[in-house]
Amino acid sequence: MADTATLSAKFQISIPKGVREARNWKAGQRFAFIPKGAGLLIVPVPTRDQLSGIARGAKAGDYRDRKDRV
Repeated sequence: MADTATLSAKFQISIPKGVREARNWKAGQRFAFIPKGAGLLIVPVPTRDQLSGIARGAKAGDYRDRKDRV
């Protein structure tokens, strides 16, 4: 069975301990809420350090544009 949580009167939800530990989420971490159909995706917002270097080797001229699409 999936872990569950209850929305409080102050519109807060405590993330179950099993989920926090499995994802290694820490107190104070920021999250984005993305609507998905009738549900919601909750994803951690990456820090600048985590984003550093993800585009390494990318070339400005090496991309597809709308003109290339069929």
